[in-house]
Amino acid sequence: MFLHSPIPRSLPRVLKRIAALTLVAALAAVPAVAQTPAPAPLPDDPDATLVEELVVRGRLPGPAWWRVTDADTTVYVLGVPSLAPKRMEWDRAIFERRLQGANVVILPFVNVRAKVGGSVGTAFNLLRLRSGGPFEDRLDPATRARFVAVRTRLGQDAKHYPTSNPLAAGVQLAIDYRDRSELTNMDPAKLVRLLAQRQRVKVVEKSYDLGPQLSGILRTPASTGRICFDEVLSQAEAGPGVTRAAARAWAVGDVEGALQNERTYERCLAVISGGRTYDERTKADTAAAIAGALKQPGHAIVLVPLRPLLAQNGVLERLRKQGLTVKTPGEE
Repeated sequence: MFLHSPIPRSLPRVLKRIAALTLVAALAAVPAVAQTPAPAPLPDDPDATLVEELVVRGRLPGPAWWRVTDADTTVYVLGVPSLAPKRMEWDRAIFERRLQGANVVILPFVNVRAKVGGSVGTAFNLLRLRSGGPFEDRLDPATRARFVAVRTRLGQDAKHYPTSNPLAAGVQLAIDYRDRSELTNMDPAKLVRLLAQRQRVKVVEKSYDLGPQLSGILRTPASTGRICFDEVLSQAEAGPGVTRAAARAWAVGDVEGALQNERTYERCLAVISGGRTYDERTKADTAAAIAGALKQPGHAIVLVPLRPLLAQNGVLERLRKQGLTVKTPGEE
């Protein structure tokens, strides 16, 4: 991330973490909502509806694998959690066997960056992200009490949320909750990268520049930000039990159990300005990367978050529509 003065030195690190966690939503800077918003329905989840015939328990030890094939190439697709405990244990025997001789390992397309150097207007809006707080002063009494209880349990004070923006507050709360609960969206991809590099297998990653989407992000309705804040608050209150259980299911090939992972905040991202565009682009790019890997004889490994992989109009369904053969974990 590139930011020029007069941005405070502490700001780039915070914004980088926000971007990494929340994709296009993280840089929003919109006015605060009313103190007691009317109840609103949960945002639609673009990955809510799954292709049921693809949701199959793995037969081999360890996590479940899907296969995409043509005449002379196989791409082994490992569906991975979008959120998991740090350093989680899983049986790597099948992965390490398939890593031998692989043409390439493609990691999940979830990295984002914000290159905003040279834009005075953008820098101003980024500064607004951390102004107008403490956030809890803008909450109704009942929600304030819940928020204070959660942030106290997470070891944070009111000054840690120096914003009037509910979306920004929700983002920071999600970061704090995941850090304190030792949850990450970087595993198992980080380990897979290391193992591939040790075997001198080419690793492909992709980052998305958020800069062109900033104007749309700034138009995100404040009411949407409040829905997302409430979602994150509820998840932080509930604790990481659901995520840990889903990770255990993933590790033994229980795909249905792994799909029970919390998606409260991820579900919100789809209705934020630019969120649907990002979702569509990552799925299209991932499908294209798999199709591209099939052009080289041999085999390759691709990691894809589970729900985007298995959803209607998700990665695997797109590949089937291209006429490629997709095998489930039950067909190993």
